[in-house]
Amino acid sequence: MTPGALLGLMALSIWLYLLSARGGFWLARERDDAAGVPQLFHWPSVVIVIPARNEADVIAQSVGSLLKQDYPGSLRIVLVDDGSEDGTAAAARQVAVENGEVRLDILRGTALPARWTGKLWALEQGIQHAGKDPDYLLLTDADIGHAPDNVRALVARAEQDGRVLVSLMAQLSCATWAERFLIPAFVFFFQMLYPFAWVAQGKRRLAAAAGGCLLVRREALERAGGIASIRSEIIDDCALARHLKAQGPIWLGLTRRARSLRPYGSLGEIGRMISRSAYAQLGYSPVLLAGTIAGMVLTYLVPSALVFMGSNDIAQGLGLCAWVLMALLFQPILRFYRRSPVWGVALPAIGATYTLFTLYSAFQFWRGRGGMWKGRAQARARST
Repeated sequence: MTPGALLGLMALSIWLYLLSARGGFWLARERDDAAGVPQLFHWPSVVIVIPARNEADVIAQSVGSLLKQDYPGSLRIVLVDDGSEDGTAAAARQVAVENGEVRLDILRGTALPARWTGKLWALEQGIQHAGKDPDYLLLTDADIGHAPDNVRALVARAEQDGRVLVSLMAQLSCATWAERFLIPAFVFFFQMLYPFAWVAQGKRRLAAAAGGCLLVRREALERAGGIASIRSEIIDDCALARHLKAQGPIWLGLTRRARSLRPYGSLGEIGRMISRSAYAQLGYSPVLLAGTIAGMVLTYLVPSALVFMGSNDIAQGLGLCAWVLMALLFQPILRFYRRSPVWGVALPAIGATYTLFTLYSAFQFWRGRGGMWKGRAQARARST
């Protein structure tokens, strides 16, 4: 067997494994898209905690969507203004006044302690303000808009299934060319790394969540050590999911009930979002970085390279089979985002772009700017 044919066989084997033995992640079946929401005899109390830092462009939409929730039980909102300089708090207060609402508390965040990331410190302050009364805490980002029945749907799932954590992968903006090129693949890769079906299985240790929308049982969070137990984590949502899964079952799914309000107009904007945590996912390990790059090249680039430059028909045929298979596995998430199936053919180029983002993430960490977000190099918190 020639080296090209061997590479082609290895690439095809990877995609056959992903097709058959990775929890069916590519089917994108775990969704919160049911038309109705079950009724409960008793609706538990909920406090929504929103960490916000320089979010004036989206905070009115986000808070407005939460003030319009049709939740039958007790519902309060706590916004923690984490040192914003753009009028975030004023914009949130104004939308509350316009809606005649008194359920919104706005806290001015205190100085960031050592070894805490900014978002987690803001969440900690909001949770402390919520006190011991709420049954559930909904931790949501300031750039997420919620359908009117989203809180009801989250609580109903948690109550009926006995979940200590219910998390939704918010629907990301997918309108610009850059978004169409990269966003569906972002969700596809996340599902590949954390198959949602496996996340929900109690017998598996794998745990994950999506930080934009997490409903947490307050008592379970306290038993897990609270937010302080993950205070320096860059990938805080998955870290929290690991702690909570030790307390009970969790669930993660796709949704249209929660959507991102922030568009990404360029490849650079998306790249900065991805590179913020890509190297943290590898534990800041140069060895894992090298292995990841080699794996990405073999999985995504080798098939297309063999099709165009294969030394013989066998190598080209194996490369073509792997390329076709990866394009087919990409189709369900493309349908979810209502994108053309032709984007499946571009997955080798998309994979190459994500590989560059991962390298850039490592470069940023090595120059002391790892986990850069809202002007803070948050990876330093973990490394100190």
